[in-house]
Amino acid sequence: MYTQRRFPFKSVLQWTKKEIIFFTCYATFVTLLFEVLGVKWLQVPLAPVGLVGTAVAFLVGFQNNAAYDRIWEARKIWGGIVNTSRSFTITLRDSFYLHRNEANKDESGVLKEIVHRHIAWLTALRYAMRTKKPWEATYQKDHKKVQFIYLTPEFDTTLEEELKPYLSEDEYNYVLSMDNKPNALISLQSKHLRQLTNEKKLWDFSLLNLQQMLSDLTALQGKSERIKNFPYPKQYGSIGYHFVHIFMWLLPLAIIPAFAKMGVGLSATSPIISDYFIWFNIPFTVIVIWIFNTMLRIGLAGENPFEGSPNDVPISNIARGITRDILQIIEESPDEIPAPFENTSDIQM
Repeated sequence: MYTQRRFPFKSVLQWTKKEIIFFTCYATFVTLLFEVLGVKWLQVPLAPVGLVGTAVAFLVGFQNNAAYDRIWEARKIWGGIVNTSRSFTITLRDSFYLHRNEANKDESGVLKEIVHRHIAWLTALRYAMRTKKPWEATYQKDHKKVQFIYLTPEFDTTLEEELKPYLSEDEYNYVLSMDNKPNALISLQSKHLRQLTNEKKLWDFSLLNLQQMLSDLTALQGKSERIKNFPYPKQYGSIGYHFVHIFMWLLPLAIIPAFAKMGVGLSATSPIISDYFIWFNIPFTVIVIWIFNTMLRIGLAGENPFEGSPNDVPISNIARGITRDILQIIEESPDEIPAPFENTSDIQM
């Protein structure tokens, strides 16, 4: 996710550079056929094309709104994970019998173990969200056109490397053997809390609170998985894509004759300009087509908020921020607290 106040316009131009070149060549080619070669039948009425453009604008707007809703819902889900993680750690820290049972001297070690397991859950969840899906392949190929560098941490290191420091050997092997690794970690967490309660190291009431928080985290995980595993309906995305391209192909055929008539009208007052006025349709046509095409691509880029693009919800930074927060809550040594991820090109991942 971009951290600049405004999305850099230069990046938009770089992102759509090939399309701009193609649109310019296409508009110039049609103008040459009409004006130089005299293919005057190569035209369509402007009014029907305008109606098509209006319908396409509504359709693309609907698609962009739906894509934005997916992004915003994903951000709210991970905001809930932030809040619940902090509450879970604080409640857990203050729930031990430190002041009631002096025989229990290992609460700090147990607290660290549980918090580390929660960090492992955060790690496993963000890696699950970055798993590539077949319907995300379009943007993964398309984003190679972007000329700036951005780093997605989950693509640079493996899940096994990230989980190793936070789990015991038995738990590490158990989690890696499961299909749904975040769910396995929540299960281990619940089992450990029940064991601590049986050993009278936690209050029964504290267990209820902590179990409710684990339930909330499980629900948030499920909501995040729902967005990841259910794509934006392709009947809407495909129709929008084809309608925009139909409009783009028709637009020069309607604008060029309109500019030709305007040039004839200028012949009495500005004869020199009128002879070449038709060529002014090229930048105008390119601008209109570019706007529609860019709107379409923005909607396509926002359909999958976890795939690892610059427009995604920055779950890597969110998870690392939670990790730092909860380790500081349990007074972990500063040397053991991981540094924030570096944001390349002002992009949070």
